[in-house]
Amino acid sequence: MNTSHSINWFKAGLAGLIGTLLFDIVGLLLTGTWWDIPAVLAKAVGVPFPVALGMHFGNGVALAAIYAALSPSLWGPGWLRAVAFTTLETVMLVWFLLFPLLGLGIAGTKGGWLFPILSMTRHWAYAIPLIYFFRSAEETRSATSGECPVPVG
Repeated sequence: MNTSHSINWFKAGLAGLIGTLLFDIVGLLLTGTWWDIPAVLAKAVGVPFPVALGMHFGNGVALAAIYAALSPSLWGPGWLRAVAFTTLETVMLVWFLLFPLLGLGIAGTKGGWLFPILSMTRHWAYAIPLIYFFRSAEETRSATSGECPVPVG
């Protein structure tokens, strides 16, 4: 059985950039603040804002590349794989690592009860291009042919 898989770096880069932009747009819609994460990064790491902005988008591209590598080995339809990946990434890396390091406690609850909801919602928005760009061959065929991917009746 051939288990080799090659990452489509163009798709990963595009998905990461679009996903990060969606993350930021949802953040703006929910909080009224544009590019709040790069501002926090700039202050926390002590770098100029443009560098922090590059770090923010670079992180989005890196996560998309990791997802592209892992996606074929995850279970379920494409949308579920992307949502499960972003949910796990948010809980493990943001809620249990980043927020506590920033003094916001687990899941950012020291920042308020909305913190975990906002961070998860933003990361689910990030998942949208992952769902689109990394569909399985079967999902892509059924989407373009108009056939139902699930057998009925």
